[in-house]
Amino acid sequence: MRAWVVERPAPIESRPLQLRELPQPSPAADELLVKVRVCALCRTDLHVAEGDLPQKLPAIVPGHQVVGEVVSAGSGVRPPAPGARVGIAWLQRTDGTCRYCRSGRENLCEHAAFTGWSVNGGYAEYATVPARFAYPLPEGFSDESAAPLLCAGIIGYRALRLTGLNAAAAAGANPASAGNPDWSGVRLGLYGFGAAAHIAIQLARARGAEVYVCTRDRERHQALAAELGAAWVGDAAAAPPVPLDASIIFAPAGELVPPALEALAPGGALVLGGIHMSPIPSLPYPLLYRERVVRTVANNTRQDGMDFLAEAARVPVRTRVTRFNFGQLPEALIALKHDGFAGAGLLRVADAEPAD
Repeated sequence: MRAWVVERPAPIESRPLQLRELPQPSPAADELLVKVRVCALCRTDLHVAEGDLPQKLPAIVPGHQVVGEVVSAGSGVRPPAPGARVGIAWLQRTDGTCRYCRSGRENLCEHAAFTGWSVNGGYAEYATVPARFAYPLPEGFSDESAAPLLCAGIIGYRALRLTGLNAAAAAGANPASAGNPDWSGVRLGLYGFGAAAHIAIQLARARGAEVYVCTRDRERHQALAAELGAAWVGDAAAAPPVPLDASIIFAPAGELVPPALEALAPGGALVLGGIHMSPIPSLPYPLLYRERVVRTVANNTRQDGMDFLAEAARVPVRTRVTRFNFGQLPEALIALKHDGFAGAGLLRVADAEPAD
């Protein structure tokens, strides 16, 4: 099979991914073998390719927002219907026995495996996944629209959950309605407006929140934020016109933490939504005083994924994708790094041709 491989991490402009012919993987007893149709692009793939994340596996195949069809199953798995469509996300496997797994926090599992980082991912014609970590996908989403939901969407959903705004709604300030939290009157900030933010804003707006977006790219990202209903859009470090109840930083830019904290109302939460971030400057204590909170998102649980996909179908979320053919992956990742498109990038794998 054809696959894109990172052997030696390096700046993406030097094209560290190489196209290789690899053996088609065989599913283990508890796994499915999936023929990949599409795989969405993620900044985490950049962090793997450029070495921001430590190398877990030599010659790794990145990619962890996979949509494909099941072609076979391991001996311990009840085979799904032929051609069944599934999604493969970042969290690929957990041990199920550590104290985090036993307490409903499998995203913190001590022995977790991650698609496209510690096990081969979806920038290839075939991938394997434990059957219990494969997501059934709502019928209302095409392959291309579903792929960005599997990381950008799930992580954005978990980041929204960690703002604590759901708890405030449940406490009675904003009573729940129609199966979703009611965030009427809530002011939410989003810093960076890539794939995750363009999904998160749709969830927040559907819940009734006002969304204030700070992002550096005016031509693409700011325009998309306005189109998706942002109450205000400004530059990355600009001060929103009102105090915010909570904010999420999706950009991997630690220098945004102080201005984001300064823009929070008392008791507000700042959630850092990335797996990698540049250094955070020292923080004057008044930025944290009055019960402001900073917390990070670490991976996701399967329950996050299932809850998010159900809400995404109800909203319904509409992803914006820029398509790239299989052979264009290096150019696609360069474009991702330099904000070359709005919304999500998408690699079309099913059109891959045999290697030379």
